[in-house]
Amino acid sequence: MSRILVGPFNRVEGDLEVTLDIDGNQVRSARVNSPLYRGFEQIMLGHDPMDALVYTPRICGICSVSQSVACAQALANLMQLEMPENGQHCTNLVLANENMTDLLTHFYLFFMPDFARPVYAGEDWFEKVEQRFKATKGDAGRVMLPARAEFLHLMGLLAGKWPHTLSLQPGGTTKPVEPQERIRLLTIIAAFRRFLETELFGDDLNVIASLKTVVELEQWRQQKPWYSSDFRTFLHLNESLELHKLGRASDQFLSYGTYPQGGQRVFKSGIYMGGERLPLNSADITEDVSHTWMENGDPPRHPSQGKTIPSLENKEGYSWCKSPRLNHQVVEVGALARQLINGHPLAQDLVTQQGGNVHSRIVARLLELAIIVPQMQEWVKAIDPKAPFCNNAELPNSGSAFGMIEAARGSLGHWLEVKKGKIHNYQIIAPTTWNFSPRDQQAVPGALEQALEGTPVREGESEPVAVQHVVRSFDPCMACTVH
Repeated sequence: MSRILVGPFNRVEGDLEVTLDIDGNQVRSARVNSPLYRGFEQIMLGHDPMDALVYTPRICGICSVSQSVACAQALANLMQLEMPENGQHCTNLVLANENMTDLLTHFYLFFMPDFARPVYAGEDWFEKVEQRFKATKGDAGRVMLPARAEFLHLMGLLAGKWPHTLSLQPGGTTKPVEPQERIRLLTIIAAFRRFLETELFGDDLNVIASLKTVVELEQWRQQKPWYSSDFRTFLHLNESLELHKLGRASDQFLSYGTYPQGGQRVFKSGIYMGGERLPLNSADITEDVSHTWMENGDPPRHPSQGKTIPSLENKEGYSWCKSPRLNHQVVEVGALARQLINGHPLAQDLVTQQGGNVHSRIVARLLELAIIVPQMQEWVKAIDPKAPFCNNAELPNSGSAFGMIEAARGSLGHWLEVKKGKIHNYQIIAPTTWNFSPRDQQAVPGALEQALEGTPVREGESEPVAVQHVVRSFDPCMACTVH
């Protein structure tokens, strides 16, 4: 058996190292290290609670809105404050704008360029894929990046800037929408939808969103040549490289749900364990630090009672990432979890037939684009320029609350405690903290560590390409992981 260290990874947000124990031509075990500690949870101690709206977006530059929304929700719950409908529509639009941008960016700039690596030069599809997706040089970037930039103009209209906007508040949004701005917003979303339907899918979004089974997906794929759209290209690569056999983890999933609307959520909250959907009990969430460079000795704690005290004295530690668990179980978060728990039949069929893997994670991300972009058009139409956009309330001198939402990469939770008007404790569990956690007290590997077991390694590879596919299928954001 041999051991190799893979990392740092390119095209990954933040720092990541993976130690692989290789037996023969496959990974026997993996240890995932988030090597850069940042300490935002300590930075916020002693500050005015509203200061969290300034600090938390700066945890990350590509999902800062998600951090803002989770923080604002925690503060709103602390104040027992509800948003007006306009505030909810605009918050959903800003969050969806960031989430859809992240899903698109991951597919085109982070994930697909790996198939243009020289290791695949002998494949009959390589020339077309290299021309389309080669990093910094492919044709896809030249059409995707302008579409992405135009889509982000929605963020400018509703939030002023991105990242680190301050328009998102506990009671709604501070930027009202004028009647003529609604037209501009609809124009922006329509242009983005045209790009998706022309370049990514080669079909109407409603057609993609209505696919119900793996058989229907395959029938749709075969209606046109594999190179006629980027989604069909990915599905063709899956068939050629058997990506559906790569990266299977625990097949247990978690979603906090997101996009509130009319007292419900567009995506429901819940868990998926033992082949069935169950309600989520947030009291079952704990953080284990047994294999983290943190002060150890305590049993796993609920995040509302969590501690973040760095220490290199923990001899079992090998990462700055904690080990979140749900009722002591390893769960996976992300678009696949959202669609599965929300009951989308295609996600259900994918997991039933082949579990969570590289193929099903990417399909779920693209499926989400097809579902949410039309929903964004409906949110804009529902805005009433004459109605209020934000409510206000006084902060209590003491209390505790939490905010739980879905970022592009999965479940994001903020837990806040206030004493004597100051932040006494602030704990965050980010999506990649769930997916890239180290082992726990029972030595059970985290989701990515499990997903890497059995991954093939080609002769002489120092950075195995299959490992790259598995890692990127989770779309890691390491800056959020170690906050």
